[in-house]
Amino acid sequence: MIHFILLISRHGKIRLSKYFSTFSNSEREKMQKEIKSMVIGRNSKLCNFLEFRDMILVAKRYASLYFVTAIDKEENELLTLDVVHFFVELLDKYFKNVCELDIIFNFHKAYYILDEMVVAGYMLETSKKQIIRLISNQDEIMEEAREEAVPRKNN
Repeated sequence: MIHFILLISRHGKIRLSKYFSTFSNSEREKMQKEIKSMVIGRNSKLCNFLEFRDMILVAKRYASLYFVTAIDKEENELLTLDVVHFFVELLDKYFKNVCELDIIFNFHKAYYILDEMVVAGYMLETSKKQIIRLISNQDEIMEEAREEAVPRKNN
C-alpha cells in the first residue's frame, strides 16, 4: 500500500502531497521535515530506496522535483518506482513537458491525475490513454461551467 506521495522542490518546498493513510497534521509536518532532510541532500548516485520508520521511501528526482512515495516494507520498491515514473509520464503528456511551475499553478490538475491513477493507496488505472481522456473530459466540464458563469455582453 502507498501511504503518501510527496513532490518536493530542490529548495525543500512541498509542491504536492497526497496521503492515503491517516496522520495528524503535526505528524505530517514532522514527517515532511524529516523526509526533506533525507532526500534533498542525497547524492543522485545513491539508492532510491530509504528506510523511514516502518515504511520504505521510494525517491526519484525528475528535473527540479523530488517524487517521494512511502510504501509498506512488504511492497515491491521497483514496482513503486515504476508507478512514480508512470505519474511523471502522465504529467509530462498532459502538460506538454511538465515543469515545477505547472505543478504550482495547476496543482488541482496534478491531483486529478493522481486521483485517477491511485485510489486508497493502490494503483487502479494503468492506461495512460484512459487517464488522459478522463482528465480532458474534466477540463471540458470545467470550461463549460466557466462559460456559463460568465455573462456574455450584448452588443
